[in-house]
Amino acid sequence: MMKQSTESVLGYGITTKTCEDCVAEILKWLDGNGNGRYLACANPHSLEVAREDALFETALKSADMLVPDGVGIVLASRINGGGIRQRVTGSDIFHEVNAALDRRGNASVFFLGSTSATLARIRDRMAQDYPTVRVVGAYAPPFRQDFSDAEVGEMLEAINAARPDVLWVGMTAPKQEKWIYQNRNKLNVRFTAAIGAVFDFYTGNVKRSHPLFQEFGLEWLPRLLREPMRLWRRNFVSNPLFLLRVIAERLGRAK
Repeated sequence: MMKQSTESVLGYGITTKTCEDCVAEILKWLDGNGNGRYLACANPHSLEVAREDALFETALKSADMLVPDGVGIVLASRINGGGIRQRVTGSDIFHEVNAALDRRGNASVFFLGSTSATLARIRDRMAQDYPTVRVVGAYAPPFRQDFSDAEVGEMLEAINAARPDVLWVGMTAPKQEKWIYQNRNKLNVRFTAAIGAVFDFYTGNVKRSHPLFQEFGLEWLPRLLREPMRLWRRNFVSNPLFLLRVIAERLGRAK
């Protein structure tokens, strides 16, 4: 059964809410009593990767909020006659939630992922941009595909000892989504978000495309030109395969 305010894109329940409405929902979760709510970002590449990774697929489908991070998701919704009209990116969620928490005052966040140097820069910038939001901890995990039980235990201990309201996770997909899914019931955190490259965007390690490219759904183009070896498969393999699957599904329903 699909969650309310979602539509199915190849079997994934993607939210149809605007960024503003997503943030309002997240604030309600923060005001509640429960723990373990988490957000993940959906784009054509991640849904293609999930075809070969059952745990990643489960992690995405189990998210309390799955936002349409890629323009391909918006296009898929249009092909299906759906209601997703705009992207809601991890960067959007990060900035808007922090801004809302800053207005409220006395909220706390924890950063998990990246390197110690990047986390130090995040702390400095958060103090400038969102001065009332307390960064109560940051943890740079070992840079490897899989963590040992002891390493996971250290991460959980650091996070739970800090008791943050929000946990921002930037370990890249699919590692971050699978980590959150597997550990969500062990986290004493009301809201966790898998936001991938946002740590690097926020600190300037990786430059986001000009807003004009973002507005027209072409944010991928300047990044592809800057990092062709890393991003070619995503743009020239995953995206076309995803759209072909969407069209095939649409045609299948039309018969």
